[in-house]
Amino acid sequence: MSYLLDGVLATTWQQLVMYLIGALLIYLGISKKLEPALLLPLGFGAILVNIPFSGAINTILPGIGEVNGIIDWLFDVGIQASEAMPLLLFIGIGAMIDFGPLLSNPRLILFGAAAQFGIFATISVATLMGFPLKDAASIGIIGAADGPTSILVSQVLKSDYMGAIAVAAYSYMALVPIIQPFAIKLVTTKKERQIKMPYNPKSVSRMARLLFPIVVTLLAGYVAPASVSLVGLLMFGNLIRESLVLGSLSETAQNALVNLITLLLGITIAASMKAEKFVRVETMMILLLGLLAFVFDSIAGVLFAKLMNLFTKNKVNPMIGAAGISAFPMSARVIQRLGQEADPQNHLLMHAVGANVAGQIASVIAGGVVLGLVPTMIG
Repeated sequence: MSYLLDGVLATTWQQLVMYLIGALLIYLGISKKLEPALLLPLGFGAILVNIPFSGAINTILPGIGEVNGIIDWLFDVGIQASEAMPLLLFIGIGAMIDFGPLLSNPRLILFGAAAQFGIFATISVATLMGFPLKDAASIGIIGAADGPTSILVSQVLKSDYMGAIAVAAYSYMALVPIIQPFAIKLVTTKKERQIKMPYNPKSVSRMARLLFPIVVTLLAGYVAPASVSLVGLLMFGNLIRESLVLGSLSETAQNALVNLITLLLGITIAASMKAEKFVRVETMMILLLGLLAFVFDSIAGVLFAKLMNLFTKNKVNPMIGAAGISAFPMSARVIQRLGQEADPQNHLLMHAVGANVAGQIASVIAGGVVLGLVPTMIG
């Protein structure tokens, strides 16, 4: 009974706010089915770590002494000490991706590059708002639309806002079907959204599929060496898939590995969601900047496609540019839906998928670029 009384008396209003935030994330994951594999463990973890004297984190218990909690232990071993969990997740992501639509139309890689503009624009805005460069860079990576990259960059740069960044990254990924139509319609006309793009895919040889992950890893390594851990494991997962000789490993990477790491990653990130660090004005600013990053990404991709149309005979539906973010395959589906809203006979899915998988590559390279540049600039 004394533990109950001590716990109630020790509960702060900030912890009560975290209980509400945790409940909201659980509700969005279960009721609205928005990224449930991530929002549910994030939400439950936010409650776990904010219970007074919680045994889930390192804490001092009366009569026992210091208790080494499971969540803090997972955070220390899997993220803080080695960044293992977000990196291992890329193997599974790579094994899930078919780069065929991109290889059949290589120019789509340009849309993946253009849609990373939001990262660097948001870094600039965050810096102007007073965030230190290491935090501004970590916040900007929310625009990668790639949760593991956001977590990894914020951890390597030792940002003080990892919890808020993770929540923003995964929440906005889940809200892509709401955010992107708004951003796209700001900068396109209905006539532009009606542009048809016939899909006549070129045959992609098995050799091209096998060489692609190797070549991308080599190029990324020379252009942005800090991205090798990100790009390399993503491409390794894809090589397992395309080899066609490691079927059971490919299936394991796509299912068991991804599911296990996603589950552990979600609840482990909660270690950075302790009330005293999360409930502050900066968290609201980060959520706003994260939204800005997603909008910037989408608009930049669309405007790049419109610029390309000035110099090409075969016009590109500018919405394809917005699919260059890393939120795969949600963004591609959004583009397909918007295309059919404008014209029921408009089928853009495969073009959008090509741009979307290009965004997967571009986002991890952008993360590597940030990891390579920011420490140098700070030093």
